Amino acid sequence: MTHVEMLERWKEDPEFRREYDALEEEFTLFDELLKARKSSGLTQEQVAEHMGTKAPAVARLEAGGGSQRHSPSIATLRRYAKAVGCQLEVRLVARSS
Repeated sequence: MTHVEMLERWKEDPEFRREYDALEEEFTLFDELLKARKSSGLTQEQVAEHMGTKAPAVARLEAGGGSQRHSPSIATLRRYAKAVGCQLEVRLVARSS
């Protein structure tokens, strides 16, 4: 069984599906961080230098916070955005019914 097949099978379990869906927003955020950095042509080391931090901190940010699993602050996301030549935009979007 492939990873994708296994995931699809697990998604049939309502409890697993709720937990998986709850992480969608986080996955989207981390995908956006990676896309922005890659579009900027910068390495994690270069982003870290622009942010005034070290590369492992950028790696943890892009990976979802590491083992501590804490959410990054708006200030941290703003510094990351600036480092990769972007502007942070936070929006609330109405849920579809």
